[in-house]
Order: sequence, then structure tokens, then C-alpha cells
Amino acid sequence: MIGLIVSIFIFNLIAFKTNKRLTPAQIVQIWTFTAGFQLLFDMIVEFKYESYWYFEPGVEWMGLLPRTVLIPPVNIIFLNGYPYSKGILKKLAYMLLFVICILLYEKATMLPEPWGYFHYGSWKIWYSAIVDPILLLVLLGFYKWIIWLETKGIQKKHDSKKKSF
Repeated sequence: MIGLIVSIFIFNLIAFKTNKRLTPAQIVQIWTFTAGFQLLFDMIVEFKYESYWYFEPGVEWMGLLPRTVLIPPVNIIFLNGYPYSKGILKKLAYMLLFVICILLYEKATMLPEPWGYFHYGSWKIWYSAIVDPILLLVLLGFYKWIIWLETKGIQKKHDSKKKSF
């Protein structure tokens, strides 16, 4: 539990102190998407197949903490640092480095309590090595969709102002 609380504090501090890219509206959308997507993913992988769990197997209140206030700021950190305008090699290197950090953190969360809070059932670390880049690509796709929607909304608002004159 100590490890989780310290992690929540550190990741949120980093996410909000280093953010130079995301607007407050984008942060809310990313946060909501992350929590919802995490719960959907865990409903299948954790609850149906018991592949991994937080604290104890099954549904419990404490399991909401990593899903709602730990993982969203990590995604904000990822999006804020992502090299959008760089070449494919820089993007791949960033993705690889970020996944390695996630895997190292995942291993640290499996320390005995009070530092650890995450446990494997049938899950293996290499499953995470495969799934994490896919999840980060889904996150990037969602963020690009948000940007597209915002751009479309601004354009629509601009067009309607032109018509009123």
C-alpha cells in the first residue's frame, strides 16, 4: 500500500508539473478514457481469467486506486513526452523506453507488502511486453482523435461566425 500511495503522488506530480502539451479538457478526456479502458480491460483479463489482480483477487475498493489515480497520470506523462513531430525511429525508441520503464515498474509492484500491491495469476511479464505497446498505440489514437475533434469544432465555430456577418 505504501508503494501505491508513493507512486500515485510521484506520477501525479510529474504529470502535472511537466505538462506542456495537454489542455485541461484533454487531460480530463485522457483521464476518463484511461480509467474506463483500464476497467474494461481488467474486467476481462483480471476478473474473468484471474490473470492478475491488485491486492487480493476479486473486486475490491482498493483496486480502484491504481485504475483511477495511478495509471491516468502515467498516460499523461507518455503523451506529454511523445515525439509527435520526430521520425519513426525516435517514436519507436520512445515507445520502447517507455514500455521498459512500465515493465520495470510492474516488477517493482510485485514486491511484498507494504511496497507491492500487484500479483500475477496466469499473467507473465512478456504478456505485458506485448500488450503495453498496443495499449499505448490505442492511447495515441484516442489523443489524435481528440485533437481532430477539437480542430473540427474550432473550424465549425469559425465558419458559423463568418456566416453571421
